[in-house]
Amino acid sequence: MRKYRIIISGGGTGGHIFPAISIANTFKKRFPDAEILFVGAEDRMEMDKVPAAGYKIVGLPVSGFDRAHLMNNVKVMARLAKSLRLARKTIREFKPDIAVGVGGYASGPTLWMAASQGVPALIQEQNSYAGVTNKLLAKKASKICVAYEGMEKFFPADKIVITGNPVRQDLEEALSKKEEALAFFGLSPEKKTILVVGGSLGARTINRSIQGDLDKFFASDVQVIWQTGRYYYSDASKHLKAYRGMPVWCSDFITRMDYAYSAADLVISRAGASSISELCLLGKPVVLVPSPNVAEDHQTKNALALVHKDAAVMIADKDAEKDLVPTALKIVHDDERLRTLSRNIETLAQRHSADRIVDEIVKIIDKK
Repeated sequence: MRKYRIIISGGGTGGHIFPAISIANTFKKRFPDAEILFVGAEDRMEMDKVPAAGYKIVGLPVSGFDRAHLMNNVKVMARLAKSLRLARKTIREFKPDIAVGVGGYASGPTLWMAASQGVPALIQEQNSYAGVTNKLLAKKASKICVAYEGMEKFFPADKIVITGNPVRQDLEEALSKKEEALAFFGLSPEKKTILVVGGSLGARTINRSIQGDLDKFFASDVQVIWQTGRYYYSDASKHLKAYRGMPVWCSDFITRMDYAYSAADLVISRAGASSISELCLLGKPVVLVPSPNVAEDHQTKNALALVHKDAAVMIADKDAEKDLVPTALKIVHDDERLRTLSRNIETLAQRHSADRIVDEIVKIIDKK
């Protein structure tokens, strides 16, 4: 059996990193001798999370374009040029059989330089609305793995394969752990539980909404698991000093997301593609608050794909501080509504996504 060599590039947020690690783990399980190298962006969370998962990573000095302050993009272009050179050097030295892009700042330069050196490229497009970078890269890609139907609007139809988005492998058995999960968070099995997540970095509007309406949760006999994200934990923890003894668990990051999902009767979340894939797999009722700070407003499009099938409820970011908590409390006490949302979102699940993507990677390499 040949020894495969693969580059996986992307990151920036957990929504890109965890699916990438899932693909790598699935490939290594099938081909233990495979050499896998990650390429990420310097100073982003993949530089910590990827080595913690047991993989080597190279960091590029790449960053996103500043659409609000165009003059700042002079530095961005200089970083991009340096990143392209480093990506080319990495590819020449590692000699991959394929480069896989999962989205995030590093994915563009890496896949572009791979294709320019004759290395096949595979894109994993997570969202229902493709970004500019992936639309440009699609011309050079051998295959494009997607999670939503109708993506031929953005990509050549003959390159598209519907695989779904990979999820963290510890989630597969999450729903069998409810009592264990509630005990982990120090919460009661007698109360309804709402899980609040705003992504690994945090979501300002969601955090402000929760912080401003904590009294309403407790008045409704609802307990809360609250992931603030890295940027907002300090402020939230200070605020919570006034609520000692109340049923709320709060941290900047949840290490046991399997427990968090298992404990939750309802989830409040941003509408990133990776989070939505996890919620679909687990059949979790959710109130989505799409981030307004993403390219092409793709989170709203992700959310609407569920809302149109009565598989989620959406609150616009601008309305969240007024409407989010009252809406969530109304839903969590309506068992029939919870069952309907759970049933509908679970029908959208794409299972074994990492295996399907690995299948496509192997097909491309073996054609060489």
